[in-house]
Amino acid sequence: MELPNKKYKIIYADPAWTYDDKALSGNRGVGCKYDLMTDEALKMLPVAQLADDDCILFMWATFPKIREALDLVSAWGFEYKTVAFTWVKKTSINTNFMGMGGWTRANAEIVLLGTKGKPSRVDAGIPQIVQSVVKEHSQKPDEVRQRIVKLCGDIPRVELFARSKIHGWDVWGNDSRLQDSPLEHFSDYITVNPATKGNKS
Repeated sequence: MELPNKKYKIIYADPAWTYDDKALSGNRGVGCKYDLMTDEALKMLPVAQLADDDCILFMWATFPKIREALDLVSAWGFEYKTVAFTWVKKTSINTNFMGMGGWTRANAEIVLLGTKGKPSRVDAGIPQIVQSVVKEHSQKPDEVRQRIVKLCGDIPRVELFARSKIHGWDVWGNDSRLQDSPLEHFSDYITVNPATKGNKS
């Protein structure tokens, strides 16, 4: 599947990492949920061609893949800056979710932030910690998209490895819902400053 032939100031990605996953034998691993890509295949994706002169990359990473994730940030043409968001996973009764783990039982996932050129933020009050209930396997909190727009402004943006269409975002991925589902809408969480709005084609 070809990437969009456009330039973006925000690239938001949730790479389909491959893991050495013992759960595959029980049909419980990530490879049983969706198609995966090797680290080298991810690096070969021409994501750099999507980036405008000034662009911010927001990329999900898990701690077992942190070295590979930092390498991928560089391979896509960005300079790593910080962890933009840390998702602290909650249960439906507001306790901390307890996942699997090779050593300790895992909970948090992080969003790495990398930059190209000199992008700027428009809101200095965006918190890093996101506390949200775990939903479908690998489904990330919608609130992260909302915080990204509030942080950077209403500027051209794309989500890679997307699972659903979201109003205001271009999407790329192979999830069938990208073709079948109607556009979702932002919640009332975000109010974008009109002065920050950019023109999107």
